Amino acid sequence: MTVDDSNALILIVDDTPTNLDVISEALSDAGYDVAIATSGERALHQVERKLPDLILLDVMMPEIDGFETCRRLKSNPKTINIPIIFMTALSDTSNKIKGFELGAVDYITKPFQEQEVLARVRTHLQLNLLTQKLEDQVMQKTAALQASQLQIIQSEKLSALGNLVAGVAHEINNPIGFLGGNIQPALGYIKDLFGLLDLYQKKYPDPDPDIQEEIDNIDLAYIREDLPKLVSSMREGIKRIKDISNSLRTFSRADSDAKQTFNIHEGLDSTILILRHRLKANSQRPEIEVVTEYGQIPPIKCFPGQLNQVFMNILANAIDALDEASQKLSYAELQANPNRITIQTSALGNYVKIKITDNGKGMSAEVKNKIFDHLFTTKAVGKGTGLGLAIAKQIVVEKHEGSIEVSSIIGQGSEFLILLPL
Repeated sequence: MTVDDSNALILIVDDTPTNLDVISEALSDAGYDVAIATSGERALHQVERKLPDLILLDVMMPEIDGFETCRRLKSNPKTINIPIIFMTALSDTSNKIKGFELGAVDYITKPFQEQEVLARVRTHLQLNLLTQKLEDQVMQKTAALQASQLQIIQSEKLSALGNLVAGVAHEINNPIGFLGGNIQPALGYIKDLFGLLDLYQKKYPDPDPDIQEEIDNIDLAYIREDLPKLVSSMREGIKRIKDISNSLRTFSRADSDAKQTFNIHEGLDSTILILRHRLKANSQRPEIEVVTEYGQIPPIKCFPGQLNQVFMNILANAIDALDEASQKLSYAELQANPNRITIQTSALGNYVKIKITDNGKGMSAEVKNKIFDHLFTTKAVGKGTGLGLAIAKQIVVEKHEGSIEVSSIIGQGSEFLILLPL
């Protein structure tokens, strides 16, 4: 799956005119719109006027350095989702870790290679645009399903979401498999080349002055040290994307007529991943914390895709409840007492126990008694169908011969308890 990023606006933040000229020319030649800021302060003012699609951010700048600029951008709800790629000559691991912890998506080490810059920019623009497109498609598909009956919604929602997620996982997996398969040979080639250089220097310890000058210009010693680290960082990035792809495929598992052996924890983790965009901080509240306390439980025989839908409905409802409760509290109050969803699993006799708890506003006894009823909803018109928890109960009780219960205290939150037979 590809998306059109030809109209993307890229903001380059660097206090060195030479760097600005080189990168802006390369990006412009590639068809991108380019904006320039020569300091972190100017960049912060500039994004308020027009939001870029991606930011190339230098680390070492006077007054506000790149790390502080990134922190401010990520703390602003308007700019929090803009991909940021750091540009720096700082190659030590601690600086890279600091950049990623602040929210950067990638690191480009100086001196620049134009093709590398373009490749990384293109990759992160594609990923960002693809994420937005997928969110829009999921919202459109969900809206289209709201008018259908209970059984139709159950099958259509699973099929549509499963195909969408499986397709994305497939598209991600192909290039990742290609890159992952070539990393090790690349490391071998690098080792061979360095070995050849060592042999050459041993045989000819006094190189020609022109050769020595070029060695000094390219800083051969630095390249020798940093290149293997750079490839190793790429390998870690590939591993992370591969893990995401595997989680997407786990969530989208199609059910057959017979039950399959399934790891409940994999289903929960994949569902949390799908909902990650809804857990992020926004202008109304900080990020919703998800705490997983997994016990030692064996795989069970079940219909994995249907159970994933149960987890999706319960977790999505918990997020809705926390969002609604957040409207009555200030941002500072929410930071002091964060929104939280806790997922606990354990073995209980011949059953697996799954407990999903939120610290939202809770529900009254009247609402609790109707929560699993067909078409019952407490949400505003157009916000909910009243089918999600009805479907969840049908899947757990009728399809899996288990049980699902809810308990709640006003002002303290709600808890869903699911028992599934081993």
